[in-house]
Amino acid sequence: MKIRSVKLREAHKSDNGVASFCSILWGLQAQHIVTSSSSDTSICIHDPLLLSAPPRALRHHRDGVTALALSPNSTCLASGSIDHSVKLYKFPGGEFQTNITRFTLPIRVLAFNKSGGMLAAAGDDEGIKLINTIDGSIARVLKGHKGSVTGLAFDPKSEYLASVDSVGTVIYWELQSGKELHTLKGIAPDTGLDFSIMNVLCWSPDGETLAVPGLKNDVIMYDRDTAEKLFALRGDHVQRICFLSWSPNGKYMVTSGLDKQVLVWDVDQKLDIDRQKFADVICCMAWKPTGNALAVIDAMGKYGIWESVVPSSMKSPTEGIPSAQSKNNNGLLFFDEEDEEEEGGLNISGSLSDFHEDSIGESEPTSRKRLRKQSAYDDDSEEEVNNGLSLLPKVESRKKPSHGQKERLDNGKGVKRSSIISGGSKIQEAFQPGSTPVQPGKRRFLCYNMLGTISTMEQDGYSHIEIDFHDTGSGPRVPAMTDHFGFTMAALCENGSVFANPCKGEKNMSTLMYRPFSSWANNSEKNVISLEGPVVTASGFRDELAVVTHASPSLPSNDQMLEFRVFNICNGTQPIRGRLPLTPGSYLTWFGFSDEGQICSFDSKGVLRVYMDQYGGSWLPLFSSGKVKKPEENYWIVGLNAYKLFCVVCKSPDSFPQVIPKPILTLFDFSLPLASSDLGADNLENEFILNNLHLSQINKMIEETVAIGQDTTSLDDEAFNTEAALDKCILKLIASCCNGDKLVRATELVKLLTLEKSVKGAIKLVTTLKLPNLAERFNSILEERLLNENTVPTAMLLTNSHTYTTVKPDTLVNKPFTLMESRKTSEPAIPSTSQMLSSPSSIKKETPESAKPGKVNLEHKKSAKLENTGVVKNEGELKTEVKKEAVKKVNEVNQALRPSNPFAKPSKSQEKYSLFESLTRMKNEAQVRKDA
Repeated sequence: MKIRSVKLREAHKSDNGVASFCSILWGLQAQHIVTSSSSDTSICIHDPLLLSAPPRALRHHRDGVTALALSPNSTCLASGSIDHSVKLYKFPGGEFQTNITRFTLPIRVLAFNKSGGMLAAAGDDEGIKLINTIDGSIARVLKGHKGSVTGLAFDPKSEYLASVDSVGTVIYWELQSGKELHTLKGIAPDTGLDFSIMNVLCWSPDGETLAVPGLKNDVIMYDRDTAEKLFALRGDHVQRICFLSWSPNGKYMVTSGLDKQVLVWDVDQKLDIDRQKFADVICCMAWKPTGNALAVIDAMGKYGIWESVVPSSMKSPTEGIPSAQSKNNNGLLFFDEEDEEEEGGLNISGSLSDFHEDSIGESEPTSRKRLRKQSAYDDDSEEEVNNGLSLLPKVESRKKPSHGQKERLDNGKGVKRSSIISGGSKIQEAFQPGSTPVQPGKRRFLCYNMLGTISTMEQDGYSHIEIDFHDTGSGPRVPAMTDHFGFTMAALCENGSVFANPCKGEKNMSTLMYRPFSSWANNSEKNVISLEGPVVTASGFRDELAVVTHASPSLPSNDQMLEFRVFNICNGTQPIRGRLPLTPGSYLTWFGFSDEGQICSFDSKGVLRVYMDQYGGSWLPLFSSGKVKKPEENYWIVGLNAYKLFCVVCKSPDSFPQVIPKPILTLFDFSLPLASSDLGADNLENEFILNNLHLSQINKMIEETVAIGQDTTSLDDEAFNTEAALDKCILKLIASCCNGDKLVRATELVKLLTLEKSVKGAIKLVTTLKLPNLAERFNSILEERLLNENTVPTAMLLTNSHTYTTVKPDTLVNKPFTLMESRKTSEPAIPSTSQMLSSPSSIKKETPESAKPGKVNLEHKKSAKLENTGVVKNEGELKTEVKKEAVKKVNEVNQALRPSNPFAKPSKSQEKYSLFESLTRMKNEAQVRKDA
């Protein structure tokens, strides 16, 4: 896993290197960061865009600041201190407003409720004060903790308050009655008297779950209403967790521990997806309200921003927030900035002041009437405001926002969205093809390919893994296994399976396990190499391993710059390397090999590409889901063969299948993105190109098979069948051309026919369509083809126990055209314009087994007789006899191989000969006369 360094800079000086508790907050629009330290009396307000610029310092406390809280609309900042006071400021200006309350001992924690109308404060004193921020009155004091209260959290529904103390006790409080609903003793660590690290707790944004640090260096999730334990997040923290925070949308959580690690969790999957190691303990963190970043501060007072804390391939932490907050929230203490300008500023007097506090240079608050006017409550609710208890269940206004407020909300969302986009490009994170995400309580696929599946489900801290083959008759029976390593990825082939997990533990090591189905292979060597970029994915086929990496950072448009390479493990070579194309605005979702060994990719826009050898290596788009996909469907790729794409069709919003019920595979035909055909024969043109591609693959396989000395009979048959299918497709295209009066194109198409029978069929077709001129042209092409086929000279070596004789070129035997020669001379490729104008070098014929060239014995009989009798003739006589015998034998062979040409016009006084036979006959007679 890639480790990204987060640069920290000093915000507060530590006390002689002694750790202190520091706090950090974001403003609502992410335009300000607020920090404090228990070893510093000042509060600093930083500009996140100019971290090197000096911060604005608020120096109103007499001792170190131990707690900060910001109202939900970011207009009021509260601070607590070792000096026992709680102060309020305007934000972001920082103007001091009031000392809203005092304690007899240091304050440890502050928290605003959702509306901002109530502030909870607690510390070493006995009791939690609930303070009405409208008039500064104490609504209630909650007593029940035995130790110092170090964590407070209002639930988002404003019904409960959760608190935790230094001895590890958590209490659920009902705000309306002030009663303890649930008391959970000893569920959090006992922090003792070390207040540089404190117990905390946090509600999920939807208010359904409470997160509390556990006793096993983990996080325990508790139910909102019953306080029952739901599940735990347990990962690589080797010491107890000291701080945690939910992301704004509740999908992620960050935790920091005494081991100086910060882990990022996908809560749904219960997995840590990223981490960062720091020099000191991180004691406070805050998610950026807009974008994908995290502000952190350590116990030495150094702070920084961790950008792209959630991998870019995953959902943004600010996307889909359960309940968005309006800028003009109800029940807040201060004016918005526009209101301040209209009023011309505030000069506040002292009904809320703590008269026992000597506050030199600090302004005083306005009258209660003035404060009430500034609140968002209606004028007829003054009695409710005076009654602090009435605020507890009714702190949120039920008025709907006005049209103007909605417009401002929409505009605010637009600003946030644009800031996310302009915040920097994102690179795709690594993924495993054929795997599905973790779902609590459900099985998931570690691997799903054309051979079978590997599925797993977590049970009480370990996982149960099962391996199943699609064809139960051919695949081995593999018993289920218990996974104690937490494997998150796997691969499956005919010989075995392999499992791996992410980096874990103090040594940051992964576990890799191979499980053979029969026995270990002979070659069990291991090779380790370093790649030039972050790995995106990998896939294997037989002796080949294909790896995709980032070639460079992504473009500003977030288009990924990917590179692929193929390694031959047995040979130790890298035969292929190049860029991996993606549709603009997409990312890679699947990568692997076809059943025939072709490298393939599938992107998020639904385009399937296959790597071909043509043009020095190129990617061909074979399928686009946009042509067949319905709006409510998502395609999850499993694999492909030479003719079909195999995938699982998922109904939106699901993007992956469940293990149970068993997914149903859907097969799609390949369809190239071709221009519209003026013949209305799009399917035929598509079929023509695909058959050519398939024939190219077969020919390549034949060459490789011949190179290693193996039999190619089955491949030869497959090639012949493919050629026949290709000819059939061309004949259909010729018919379309004739019907569309595209006779020139039909003439070019007939040149692409491979079999003689197919050319004859084309002639019969155009004759039926009453196109005599075209029939005559096709006939000429056939005769020209036959003539060219039999004028290619070949050499022939005749051996004898006494003499080696070479026949002259003018009397050489014409060797019949064979299947292997056709592959070498006309390697099929994607037909281009130039290829459409060229024709195969010869016509292939279907021949009986007895007439195949390889079965004809051309050994000279006369030489055998001479050898047997011991009579040796002179060289001239031998040559003459060899020529005559060879010509005679070739005539016999050609007579068997070449059926008569139905298009040659015989004379009335002569026998019926084809054009080829007539030429051969004339040539032979001339040669005999010359020899005589």
